[in-house]
Amino acid sequence: MGKMRCLIVDDEPFALEILADDVGRIPGLELVKTCRSPFEAMRILELIPIDLIFLDIQMPGITGLQFIAELENPPLIIFTTAFEQFAVSAFDLNALDYLLKPIAFKRLVASVDRAQALYALKSDSSKADLTKACASLYVKSEYQTIKIPFDDILYIEGMKDYVKIFMVGKTNPVLTRMNVKSIEARLPGDTFCRIHQSFIVSVNKVEAFQKRKVWIARKEIPVGERFLKNFGVILEGNQLS
Repeated sequence: MGKMRCLIVDDEPFALEILADDVGRIPGLELVKTCRSPFEAMRILELIPIDLIFLDIQMPGITGLQFIAELENPPLIIFTTAFEQFAVSAFDLNALDYLLKPIAFKRLVASVDRAQALYALKSDSSKADLTKACASLYVKSEYQTIKIPFDDILYIEGMKDYVKIFMVGKTNPVLTRMNVKSIEARLPGDTFCRIHQSFIVSVNKVEAFQKRKVWIARKEIPVGERFLKNFGVILEGNQLS
């Protein structure tokens, strides 16, 4: 099991520094970044997979509770706050723990132990095993959760904070609030490939391709320069020529 990648989010520099020092003393954690606001943390989450966030609650602009409520697939969360009254709301958001400042190092270690135990359970089942077991993607669309079998997906197009999922036999795509990076992480990597900043394709549904474009269901889709190499490897693995 690799190290857990973590963020610390707190608007108070002194609290941020103390917690960063303590986190650095705990084996198995990799502190990716300390953030002074949830907005900064959001930018990190869009770029780097994060396993655990140590999160303050009362911050200017947006609270830690509001921040987590907005995330589609939040990582493990340990709240670190000076206020007792938000504990119920925190656990309603599936927080792993709720630590009151000043945080004793022993208490922090106990909380991290719980996080590492959950992380280990997830790591024991590889992404490939999980996707084969369910063989479907579940997304929220129009106030309901929709089950989409992987075999039905033709391609996915990203549009800022939303993606459109195009499917076999369907005229209109399913629209769901999620970015391309998030939905890519939920797809089996042996049959789906991101070929552009805005497109993920089902490799088995590719009807024709050139170096910089592919066709699926008569739709021409561009292939970005930085995605070419990986796309070629997956095509070869699927015996397309």
